[in-house]
Amino acid sequence: MALVYLEDLTIAYRGPPLLDGVTRQIESGQRIGLLGRNGSGKTTLLRMIAGTEQPDHGRCTVAPGTRVAYLSQEVPQDVTGSAGTVVREALAAAVAAEEIDGWEADARVEQTLARMQIDAMADLGSMSAGLRRRTFLACSLVAQPHLLLLDEPTNHLDLAAIGWLEEFLATWSGTLVFVTHDRAFLRTLSTRIWEIDRGKLFDWSCDYDTFLARKADALAAEDKQNALFDKRLAEQEVWIRQGVKARRTRNEGRVRALKAMRVERSQRREQVGKTRLVIQEAARSGTLVCSVEGVSFSYGGRPILSDFSTAILRGDKVGIIGPNGAGKTTLLRLLLGQLAPDQGTVSLGTQLAVAYFDQLRGQLDGDKTIVDNIAGGNDTVTIDGKSRHIIGYLQDFLFSPERSRTLVRFLSGGERHRVLLAKLFTQPANVIVLDEPTNDLDA
Repeated sequence: MALVYLEDLTIAYRGPPLLDGVTRQIESGQRIGLLGRNGSGKTTLLRMIAGTEQPDHGRCTVAPGTRVAYLSQEVPQDVTGSAGTVVREALAAAVAAEEIDGWEADARVEQTLARMQIDAMADLGSMSAGLRRRTFLACSLVAQPHLLLLDEPTNHLDLAAIGWLEEFLATWSGTLVFVTHDRAFLRTLSTRIWEIDRGKLFDWSCDYDTFLARKADALAAEDKQNALFDKRLAEQEVWIRQGVKARRTRNEGRVRALKAMRVERSQRREQVGKTRLVIQEAARSGTLVCSVEGVSFSYGGRPILSDFSTAILRGDKVGIIGPNGAGKTTLLRLLLGQLAPDQGTVSLGTQLAVAYFDQLRGQLDGDKTIVDNIAGGNDTVTIDGKSRHIIGYLQDFLFSPERSRTLVRFLSGGERHRVLLAKLFTQPANVIVLDEPTNDLDA
């Protein structure tokens, strides 16, 4: 039975169409992995299905009686209250409609929070991004939806939480459509692949590994076909530019065919390339980058660090791991001097030039364009001592001139990640601090 019908769906959102005349349907029981490059329209399509956005043309119809739950890509920062209260609110409409009673609602909330290992009394304001992510995931699951829409569900989750989510969804009887850049998660769960590519929605009807092989063959065939077309077009352009004799003998049908080929070539949407990242090296730092002596720190009365000491030297590559809420981001902020320890000392070395990638992208202003976020009203940026036009620099990060003038709040999560990387790399650095740098980024 089909739960969702997409009929001639067109979405043209501040640029070339994200989807152009798409017709598809989602059947009950399917687990669809939705793929596409950053900014291709994956999140927009999920929002259309969830009913929070409308297409420019066509219809998205959900079968009557279908319960739909949607987990957004972003972790909401403005929701307050305890975890139990927030998750209980997800059932408010069902209780009001007398679909379930208050006792059942409370039981569901308690069970779901226990599965997610979340304290019902915990305040969202004091939670890490990972714990907040798990709380909003609980909001989606507690409603027991027929159709679950997940946008980057593994973002901010620790390995244990990802493992639990994989096991839960693998045995879940409902229908699932999800966006993820976690390949292991995709391999485990997807029984079908949908791919958005240059305005088209392809249904590959296979698992992820089979998709990779078929996609590689399709791209190779496309490259070959485009090369043959370009060769024929070039030959016709030579012919049309020949001398007087050729102009007298040419036929109008051939001229019309050439004009049609020109139009077809101008409308071709090329494959998206790869980002070119170049880190500007600052002057050499001192041997000691950071010294930590006897540091203790508590957050909201909960100990994060106790009598912790370490030293980070020039050239070290340090990875920080731990479960959600353990204090990984807090530790980074202590090392950077953004937080003061309760006890002990944190000493930074000499001649440090730090580039800090914040997982919540707090350095970006959503009400400014990409250009203004990076160049601050200037037309150029200085890279390795040389002046570069900001538009050319942004093309290294796969932003077209038109896209570069888009407000950051209208970008996808992956695009915003690229904006932040572009911003950081305009400054020379000899210390790079990355907090969840791969969230939302495509392959």
